[in-house]
Amino acid sequence: MHAALFDFSDYDRLIPLVANSLYAGALLALIGGLVGVFVMNRELSFAVHGISELSFAGAAIFLLIGLDVVVGSVVGSLAAAGILAFLGERAKDRNSFVAVLMPFGLGIGILALALYPGRAANKFGLLTGQIVSVDDPKLAAMAVIALIVVGVMLVIWRPLSFASLDPEVASARGVRVRALGIVFVLLLGLAVAAAVQVVGALLVLALLVTPAASALRLSNSQLWVPVLSVTFAFISMVGGILLALGGGLPISPYVTTISFLIYLIARVISWAKTKGVRA
Repeated sequence: MHAALFDFSDYDRLIPLVANSLYAGALLALIGGLVGVFVMNRELSFAVHGISELSFAGAAIFLLIGLDVVVGSVVGSLAAAGILAFLGERAKDRNSFVAVLMPFGLGIGILALALYPGRAANKFGLLTGQIVSVDDPKLAAMAVIALIVVGVMLVIWRPLSFASLDPEVASARGVRVRALGIVFVLLLGLAVAAAVQVVGALLVLALLVTPAASALRLSNSQLWVPVLSVTFAFISMVGGILLALGGGLPISPYVTTISFLIYLIARVISWAKTKGVRA
């Protein structure tokens, strides 16, 4: 007989083992859902992937030389985010840089992992995520990152919304559009660095783009879009962790599948609403 796809028989004993991952997933859902709204509004989806590759490279290099992986991930993310921020708002320049950055970061990261003599799980976890990789120090670091990102986002939310939707008018009214753009991209770098620790570098988009894209399919409200985005990210993260616990596979396939299904449902609802209005 084939083994069961999911085995939840020992759930009561297994859930305490991933308590930190569940807490981390909730934190990532909060920052990913909020940041993702502006990733979509500012057309930075491609940039997320580029930042994640350099975040992966930084984490892999720090793993190789015996330093803290979270710090390496943050260093790599902020390096990429800083360069993107100072390239300005021109999408052509930004996308060209990201296209160059992605293979470079991935190549350097893979080289560092190939040289790393430790366990294979540590290597591939940086790419695809690990359900039990969040220890107490890593959770504390992620909590600090979440506090910084959410705190700054709350402060700049209104002017950043204005600058994202109509930058020319915002600039004419005295909003520091350029400075806000730099601050946001740096916050995006921190969010990517945090996400890489749980879902891996290759699948960060499922957390920082897909939930917000789903929310924007259902609403254009300044209130409900971030609420829905955070909710969808939370369902994807926590649901993915719980399913991975019973399925015995890396967390990332479950997180991405749930996130994609939510997006498909949102598109269907959006299509049905549009069709109903036309009728």
